[in-house]
Amino acid sequence: MDLHLRGVLLPAGEELDVWVRDGRFTYEPVPGAETLCRNGFLVPGLVDAHCHIGLDAAGPIHDVQRWREQALTDRDAGTTLIRDCGSPVDTHELEEHDDLPRIIRAGRHLAPHRRYIPGVAVEVDPADLPAATVEQARHGDGWVKLVGDWIDRGVADLAPAWPPEAAAAAIAAAHEAGAKVTAHVFGEEALPALITAGIDCIEHGTGLTEDLVEQMAVRGTALVPTLINVEHFPDFAAAGASKFPTYASTMLRLHGSAQARVRAAYEAGVPIYAGSDAGGGVQHGQLAREVIALHETGLPAEDALGAASWRARAWLGFEGVDEGAPADLCVYDRDPRTDLAVLHEPRHILVRGHLAS
Repeated sequence: MDLHLRGVLLPAGEELDVWVRDGRFTYEPVPGAETLCRNGFLVPGLVDAHCHIGLDAAGPIHDVQRWREQALTDRDAGTTLIRDCGSPVDTHELEEHDDLPRIIRAGRHLAPHRRYIPGVAVEVDPADLPAATVEQARHGDGWVKLVGDWIDRGVADLAPAWPPEAAAAAIAAAHEAGAKVTAHVFGEEALPALITAGIDCIEHGTGLTEDLVEQMAVRGTALVPTLINVEHFPDFAAAGASKFPTYASTMLRLHGSAQARVRAAYEAGVPIYAGSDAGGGVQHGQLAREVIALHETGLPAEDALGAASWRARAWLGFEGVDEGAPADLCVYDRDPRTDLAVLHEPRHILVRGHLAS
């Protein structure tokens, strides 16, 4: 179906006409196109930069229909592109479903033995980490996901998952294989070695310090804070308090300073992107909440929105509303730059050139 839309296109803020022909944007009028809207705000399709299709709170999902349901829930909330930040199952079959968001996969999480959620990660010895990283790069779509820290029962607290030399070798191996690397990191201790080794992104990053955000800004290392998952830290603390009181104290401390650390990273110039961390303790379809949470840390509304739209798309190598680009677009009744709550109420969603709503 050929479509015509008129509205205020963000981020430029100009009112204009755009058409969709054969699933792609064009600024050349398309005769006979159906007019979808004559007013509203046009936002390049939203991006959830940290999501897990094929995983839920109970563990891996081996049912394609349930993968599809997760992706549909995200799509119907405006998400047209997902960076699947580690999944225990291979969801490439969903690429045949052209009514779903595109998915950029990071393969499976890589973790040391018995140092992550059971059944989720590929568990390897430190010496085998570089080879395992290259293997996951082959299974993914240009990204690899390391577990950078997790609770160490021996010290009863968060601790780095890998010796610095193993992490550095794995990052170098991934880069040689043409893949980027990101890492789950809650605490402070694992971060310096990962950032110094040239990691491309940090997930969560609640342990970031002033000197580390400065290093990230200089290197261009990205941050995906997953703030609506960080909201669960008090629950994590309560669950571990009886056996691991030091860990519980750490999680409460990290929770208490999370907003300030994101604000410091933004002020230092660290590239920040929105990710819901859906698929574990967070339900799918929550990206709008994450954008609002970013704004609440101190990011201007337009920058918080860009972290889930045009800037995130560019970061992941996808175009916005450009001539010939695949048509991913959300239409809103009000300007989301002045009212981010409108992200909960998309009027229309285009994904891969298909009208989803």
